Amino acid sequence: MNTPNYINTQPKRPVRFFNTTGPCNPWDHYMLPPEDRLVGAQLDRYIGDKLYWVLHAPRQTGKTTFLQHWMRQINSGDEVISCYVSLERCQSLPEIERCMPNVCDAITEQALYYKLDPPDLSTNNPPSMLSNILTNWAKKVAPKSLVLLFDEVDVLTGDALISFLRQLRNGFAIRGIGSFPVSIALVGMRDLKDYITKAKDGIAPNPGSPFNIKEDSVLLGNFNQEEVAALFAQRTAETGQQIAVDALEYIWEQSQGQPWIVNSLFERATMRILRSDDYGMVTLEHIKTAREQMILARETHLDSLAVRLREPGIRSMMETLLTGGLDLNLAESEMFRFCMDLGLVRLEKGTPTISNPIYRETLARQVTFGIQTMIPEPEWQWETADGSLDMDSLLHEFQEFWRENSEIWEEKSDYTGAFPHLLLMAFLQRVLNGGGRIEREYAAGRGRMDLFVEYNTNKYIIEIKLIHEKQSPDSIKAKGIQQTAAYRNTKAPEAPAYLVIFDRRSETKQKNWDQRLGWQKEADITVVLL
Repeated sequence: MNTPNYINTQPKRPVRFFNTTGPCNPWDHYMLPPEDRLVGAQLDRYIGDKLYWVLHAPRQTGKTTFLQHWMRQINSGDEVISCYVSLERCQSLPEIERCMPNVCDAITEQALYYKLDPPDLSTNNPPSMLSNILTNWAKKVAPKSLVLLFDEVDVLTGDALISFLRQLRNGFAIRGIGSFPVSIALVGMRDLKDYITKAKDGIAPNPGSPFNIKEDSVLLGNFNQEEVAALFAQRTAETGQQIAVDALEYIWEQSQGQPWIVNSLFERATMRILRSDDYGMVTLEHIKTAREQMILARETHLDSLAVRLREPGIRSMMETLLTGGLDLNLAESEMFRFCMDLGLVRLEKGTPTISNPIYRETLARQVTFGIQTMIPEPEWQWETADGSLDMDSLLHEFQEFWRENSEIWEEKSDYTGAFPHLLLMAFLQRVLNGGGRIEREYAAGRGRMDLFVEYNTNKYIIEIKLIHEKQSPDSIKAKGIQQTAAYRNTKAPEAPAYLVIFDRRSETKQKNWDQRLGWQKEADITVVLL
């Protein structure tokens, strides 16, 4: 079956906008065809060959937008009836007796909402309710085929999930016009095998699992760089508003194409920083301001990811990323795969890292926020007469702060391995709030964290390294100087550069503070020892 081109059923607004809340539609919002980002999907074949399939992607990447968009495409023809069904109401209902009636109610209500002839339910037996209602609905819509698009499947858990999948599997054998839905899509954040594993208390699925009939597991990807430009080009075509090339490049660099971030940066720049009726050029500075506003506002999308940092498994993984530690099993761990499904992390040239710089900044601020609130407002002079940052003075003050507080504060920290990084970042953020910003580079296996600080147009480079047991301080320092110089060359070749080294060896902790703290100059790089 060939699905028709999208039929626009509602008039466009005089001026559309970039949407960050809920699914997109083409009459209100700038949007790109979401099916273009489906990796490996064969949409026509799923219906024509009567196949069941899985779609997974992180939250707010466009899954619901795609499903509703595809449903409208299908229903604009004469051969198939399709219905989008969200299972969100079934969250925290692991019991079959409570969950299945809610699933059936969701199907009926969604059918009525989309002005479809609703299905009939002829049984009150929860283990067969789903199968019953879908069988009856297939008969009712015949001679048309029935296609179901189930969203938020990942809210189902326990026995309810197993029953849901088992009833679909039982119907699969009789699927066809007048018998059972010819095609079903199951959509959520994770692949189906992960739901089954969770439902079976961590036991991996096997050939006897209750859903071994899916044809494909399809991923909905991020925008590519050309698509980011194409999205804004829609606004240019409607309003004449232009965006600077370097602003577009910065959006790509900061978002890596994550759809919610891209739309949020565009929306803030065009509707808040510039007035909604101001169609002047969107510049790099507008986008940088939008980025900072978005992070400070702790938008729901970003906050929902940051909340995950409280989970012990994610906290351990984040500590490895923050410190640049080496964990040979990290990329293969269940926790890393889970975080990939969340969209939180990715593999970059085989190295585990945070998915994009916006997430990197948000997560770093989240884990340092509690520390930052405990740091007193600085009373010493940290700004020079010309308005630049007195980084030497700031880091000298940090040495004293480390001497006075680190041992007590570290005992209370959840991130003991990354505590030096977190305390220094919190200290910097406490000073810079409102007047500057920090870009952070960190990933597993790097052995360091790099900070790029901007303050009143001035730039500074800071690299953080740790000395662990059985490591040579001289070799760590020598390597750090090389790395700091290389990082400076990529970011700001003329910027003052600092290498901050925390000696974590037990023998060093036995020394007095005057022996532990140091300040050295190596060529044009300042080495700060703690």
